[in-house]
Formats: sequence, structure tokens, C-alpha cells
Amino acid sequence: MTQTTSTVNPTTNTFTYQVSGTKPITAAIALVGAASEQFKFSVLHSYDFFEILQTKGFPIERKVHVFEICRAPMASKMLTAFPGFATFMPCRIAVYEENGETVVSTMNMEPLLKMVEGNPELFKEAAAMYQSIQSVMNALLA
Repeated sequence: MTQTTSTVNPTTNTFTYQVSGTKPITAAIALVGAASEQFKFSVLHSYDFFEILQTKGFPIERKVHVFEICRAPMASKMLTAFPGFATFMPCRIAVYEENGETVVSTMNMEPLLKMVEGNPELFKEAAAMYQSIQSVMNALLA
């Protein structure tokens, strides 16, 4: 997907799904609230690890932000059916700098979704939610 301001390159590995592009990190971070709301998520909390670690005496050279997002109706259904899923909640999106690009990353939820395949309705909703998270991520770099 090519945009006028950024090229978004998606990659998936065992642990993460990520997109990267040339949009400045500050511009991507500024869009998190609006992009989350657009796809029916709430931002519960955010962490500026560059600042947090600096105040603890362990500075890092790159900006790293993590946002906890939630879609409450989905969280309610998931926790009702599978309370152990709480370990993986809320959903997180990391935004950081690497090799001159802005990277937006989240947990690769495909292996986790297999845990709920026995509940076809919940599986379908959870898979759609994961696609919505990917849409939020793409919107940050558009």
C-alpha cells in the first residue's frame, strides 16, 4: 500500500505483526487516539519508554511508545468465555524508531485466535477485531 507520505511495509513473524514506513514517529503517535476511535477502540493508557527509562537512569536512544487499546464489547465476550485470555489483554500497539523508519507493532494474534476456534462466533469477532487493529496501525502511517 503506497501513500503520498509513507510506504507501509507489513511483516509478520511468530511473535509480532508490524508495519513500517517513513512517516515521522511524532506524526504517527499524534494519530493514535483518532485512529483508535475510528476503528471503535479506546486508548486505555500509554507509555513513553524513552522518557520513563531516562527518569530511571537507563536512557535509550530511540523513541518507543506503547499504547494499550480496548474494544470493551469484545473484551467482555472474550473474558466471559475464556477468562485466561486476560493475560493477553488489553491489546497493545508499539510505535518506535528503527533504521530511520517508524515501526508500528502488535502481538501476532493468529496463534492466540486458535485458542477460541471452538467458539465460531467469538472466533469470527476476534479475527475481525485483529484486522481492525491492523487497520489502526496502517492509519498511523498513512
